[in-house]
Amino acid sequence: MQAEYSIDINTVVNQLQTDTDRGISTGLAQKRLQEFGRNVLEQSKQQPWWLILLRQFKSPIVYLLIFAAGMSLYFQEWLDAGAILIVILVNSLIGFYMEFQASRSMEALQKLSTVRAKVMRDGKLNEMDAAEIVPGDILFLEAGDMMPADGRLFKLSRLQVNESALTGESVPAEKKTDILGNDTPLAEQTNMLFKGTFVTNGNGWCIVTGTGMKTELGKIANMVQSAKQTATPLEKKLEVLSKRLIQITVVLVVIIFIIGWQMGQDLMQVLNTSIALAVAAIPEGLPIVATLGLARGMLAMARHNVLVKKLSAVETLGGTTVICTDKTGTLTENRMTVKEIFPSAESSQDTHQPILEACILCNTATADGDGKEIGDPLEIALLNYAQQYIAIEEVRKQFPKVNEEPFSSESKRMLTVHKKESGYILYAKGALEEILKLCQKQHQNQEILSNESKQNLLREGEKLAASGYKVIGLASKENNSETAEATDLTFLGMIGLIDPPRADVAQAIHECKTAGIKVVMITGDHPQTAKEIARQLGIVSGVKEDAILGVSMKAYNQLTDQDKDKWLNSHVFARVTPGHKLDLIQVYQDKEHIVGMTGDGVNDAPALKKADIGIAMGQRGTQVAQDVADMILQDDSFSSIVRAIKQGRVIFDNIRKFVIFLLSCNLSELFTIAVSATLNLNFTLLPLQILFINLITDVLPAIALGLTPGNAMVMKHPPRSTREPIIDTPHWKGIIFYSAIISAASIGAVFFGHYSLDSGSEWDTNRANNILFFTMIGSQLLHVFNMHASESNFFRSEIVRNRYVWFSLGICIGIIAILHLIEPVKKVLSIFPISTSDWMVVLAFSFAGMIVNQLAKKFNIVRL
Repeated sequence: MQAEYSIDINTVVNQLQTDTDRGISTGLAQKRLQEFGRNVLEQSKQQPWWLILLRQFKSPIVYLLIFAAGMSLYFQEWLDAGAILIVILVNSLIGFYMEFQASRSMEALQKLSTVRAKVMRDGKLNEMDAAEIVPGDILFLEAGDMMPADGRLFKLSRLQVNESALTGESVPAEKKTDILGNDTPLAEQTNMLFKGTFVTNGNGWCIVTGTGMKTELGKIANMVQSAKQTATPLEKKLEVLSKRLIQITVVLVVIIFIIGWQMGQDLMQVLNTSIALAVAAIPEGLPIVATLGLARGMLAMARHNVLVKKLSAVETLGGTTVICTDKTGTLTENRMTVKEIFPSAESSQDTHQPILEACILCNTATADGDGKEIGDPLEIALLNYAQQYIAIEEVRKQFPKVNEEPFSSESKRMLTVHKKESGYILYAKGALEEILKLCQKQHQNQEILSNESKQNLLREGEKLAASGYKVIGLASKENNSETAEATDLTFLGMIGLIDPPRADVAQAIHECKTAGIKVVMITGDHPQTAKEIARQLGIVSGVKEDAILGVSMKAYNQLTDQDKDKWLNSHVFARVTPGHKLDLIQVYQDKEHIVGMTGDGVNDAPALKKADIGIAMGQRGTQVAQDVADMILQDDSFSSIVRAIKQGRVIFDNIRKFVIFLLSCNLSELFTIAVSATLNLNFTLLPLQILFINLITDVLPAIALGLTPGNAMVMKHPPRSTREPIIDTPHWKGIIFYSAIISAASIGAVFFGHYSLDSGSEWDTNRANNILFFTMIGSQLLHVFNMHASESNFFRSEIVRNRYVWFSLGICIGIIAILHLIEPVKKVLSIFPISTSDWMVVLAFSFAGMIVNQLAKKFNIVRL
């Protein structure tokens, strides 16, 4: 069955068994309502809230935390257990809230259906609920109305429709009733009206051809429902890390348990120590530090007009390799502007003045200069240009309009006649080719306008059109009456208008390229316009690369490897549909790219959801786009994305810093216990001491690392590989090296204190344990300074400049000092008085461990 736009109106009438004069009967409407259903967008079956909440606990890191909380309860560490349980609850509630919010995208689409419509039934025009409309109904629409369904036009007058939210076109579509060819792109289906679009000018009658989910908007709604949003890279990497930690923890704890058992140690003591080490190996501070770091990133972005709806989206944007961006309203201002004029404004007053008068008089729009603008965007642009030179209202008062021939798709021109002091004057505005046909001479030199001159003017107009401009011609003639006769006109000039690029976008795109991020324009607009904007902004270099047209884009399951390579190597896609956007994103994701998608219209919603990071416009964006996106640019500025990318990269670097810090600290405890058990030393760390060390070092210093501002080189590196884990092999080697040094410094402090200060006398087990305990704490606290970037100078590094690091160290030292004043705590932790010399040994070996690790970084033995 052929599409409605490609067949004559009588065939449409017969297929739908309707009447253009009387509409369908009420009885038939009721039958069709039963057959086709209400004209609403269906919602997918919502999952119960409790199931969404339970799903938040399905994660290896949560399993680890629950185990850690259970072990803390076993050791009666109520504070530690409570903190871990709070972390689990907070993370789960945030996940629940964000997933629950996602369902609002369909509710926003649903709101587009709650409108009234003018419907012809039983020969009478009535206003009724749009939800009751059925195929075959006859609708009447005029300026200001929203189209409640899809329909084929059969009668109209100067009808223009704003379809930008659906097609991406920045200029209202001029409608007509002509039959169109098969496979005409959606943006060029000029004889159709679509659900959710707005009439900006004129009026028209149409036959309803599709309702509810059978409309173009319904198809998009279905895509939004079916588009699967995969787990973010950060979520995937944390899951991989969690599984690795489980494996390492189980292996080491089993080894230590077997060694202790074989060495003849008390079985219960060995069991308690093994359980304590299992808790020690789990960085329970990781989720809360990650959450706080991401939350701080959200706040930082909010100060730069970027509203982030999902915590993990902050880091995801930092790893973005491709940004697919809409053109209209995102890269451009979504506002027509006069950019070219011939003859130029620098020509004589006699030449320029008539052009300005034509812009004002052959115009039905209004613009007061204070932002209040009503009318066609092109006509508003002409008024805004003219009022830079003369007062609009004064000209209109001087030349009152007495007659008008509206613009039509057939004539491609508009005529107005105005009264002047003596007689009348006619002005014409329209397509350059049509205006030139009506002209006999040109105003600039009052010469006869020869065919050669017309061809020269047409060539100039074609050059402007090829550069993405919309070109119009202006003409006038002295008139003896109010009659609007378009003959013997005088050509005044031509004007080129364009929806200009936003002022700050070119620099933002340059920064993206510097950071190794590819920018791709995806638009429903004209290919020449798209290509020119892309050239101006630096998305493409030169003029060799052509835009890929949506009509030439195959369905995803039909793409060959050659087709995919062509898509991957292109920068501009024009006349695309929502389905094309989804397919393009999928092609990039197949190649393991992290895809960011910006957009503002209903047509962008499925792609915003499908992308790894969906970015909606806050000012011009539709509610649908904002609800389904991961973040919203409140100032609609593309440059805000660059700041967000930088913040995302800083967040990932910080997450890596505190993961390395936490794991190297926790692993150093495992090494220390393993060495003590293997060598059957007289000293070791006690289970409750291990838990206390983790309470001191796993939270505050790690949080401080999560708040590090980042180094200056963060935007000079290409994006991370999607395969790169949070901790890769070089980082694991570094963690093992750091852990070994901290463990060696702690054990070394005990031996030095015993053999140097005690001259090898009998071992004082309590004293040895305390030196080991405090040296371990000191070494781990100072280890935070090893977390600066390898290329940074130590004293000017981002860590040393981070005031939160100093605050956290001060608090930790204060807690240790207070320990000695609370006898019950001292007793629980087996803390005994040690001499000043012992404290000097503790400090010396703590600093020695840090210095060795710094030297290892300097000589590239380890890198961060």
